[in-house]
Amino acid sequence: MKTRIKDLREDHDWTQKQVANIIMCDQSLYSKYERDERTIPIDIIVKLAKFYNVSTDYILKLTDNPIPYK
Repeated sequence: MKTRIKDLREDHDWTQKQVANIIMCDQSLYSKYERDERTIPIDIIVKLAKFYNVSTDYILKLTDNPIPYK
């Protein structure tokens, strides 16, 4: 299953290594998150949502609306 974090990263022209550095994890681990080979911990989901200014529900594919909640 293609994850939404890959789409977000590609839409912003970031490399896996750059995003991994921002969320403070190894690039190989981040790659596994994108390929859905590892479950993304909630703290990483929150960091990614803040970084991309989207809701956590959007990252988790619970909604197609990327706008974060107020």
